[in-house]
Amino acid sequence: MEWLINMNNAICYIERNLAGKVSYEHAAQVACSSTYHFTRMFSYITGVPLSEYIRRRRLTLAALDLQTSDIKVIDVAAKYGYDSPEAFSRAFKKLHGVMPISAREVGVQLKTFPKMTLHIKIKGDTEMIYRIEEKDAFEVFGIELRTTVIDGKCFEEIPQFAVQCMEDGRYAALLKAAGKGEDGISDVGVTYGHNPNGNMNYLMGCFKTSESIPSIYTVLSAPKQTWAVFAVDQSSNDEDTNMHNIHETWRRIYSEWFPTVSYEHTETGFDFEWYLGDNESGYGVEIWIPVVKNLV
Repeated sequence: MEWLINMNNAICYIERNLAGKVSYEHAAQVACSSTYHFTRMFSYITGVPLSEYIRRRRLTLAALDLQTSDIKVIDVAAKYGYDSPEAFSRAFKKLHGVMPISAREVGVQLKTFPKMTLHIKIKGDTEMIYRIEEKDAFEVFGIELRTTVIDGKCFEEIPQFAVQCMEDGRYAALLKAAGKGEDGISDVGVTYGHNPNGNMNYLMGCFKTSESIPSIYTVLSAPKQTWAVFAVDQSSNDEDTNMHNIHETWRRIYSEWFPTVSYEHTETGFDFEWYLGDNESGYGVEIWIPVVKNLV
């Protein structure tokens, strides 16, 4: 698969430049991708943000240098891009649990993070229902949470955040601001503001249909653009199963759909889950991803 070859070539470029400057832009070019799409794909597929992978690999090589040579700590720090020995020592201890000078001691335990090689297995035995759609510009507003994709924490923190908002009255206030009744539901869950460190914002929100939105809410604007829309199975009577299906669809979009199509993620706009229906009749879920044709 050409996409897989390109991604592994990008990882090889990163490996060759760990003792120097790693350019995200050049890595993305090697992967025949935009920088934004490359860093997003890397984080979702590996579960490790690109910056964290580079940090772990550099500190792994730094430990090997200290163990196998008489190189000074200050020189190792400079070799792997640290501004000072103090900054290097803090990072080294955070990862390995010991100070750099202790790496030379007999019997000391260190951690190693080997070079990553991607092997994507696409089963193809479960269909993905999607469509490509053009949508005019629109706005949403809501309650914001800062979270991270590291170790899948976002999949834990977002449901916890939703429960907290329901318990403390913020969810009811949001529905009221959107002109919805007590039995209504929010329109969307939005993810945006992703960075190479794996951090992102989540917004529990509603479509903005009025200018009189309280200032306590975050307002997001999406331009007119192309979207890939994925239907999520919500047919189960078990809420946990339906939630699992949402998370599984997100995973498959990045690990199965993107590697096999000529689209890539665009950094304009945001990703969102659109909740259709109501509490009485039940609801469906669609995942909307802003995309552009990959012309590389």
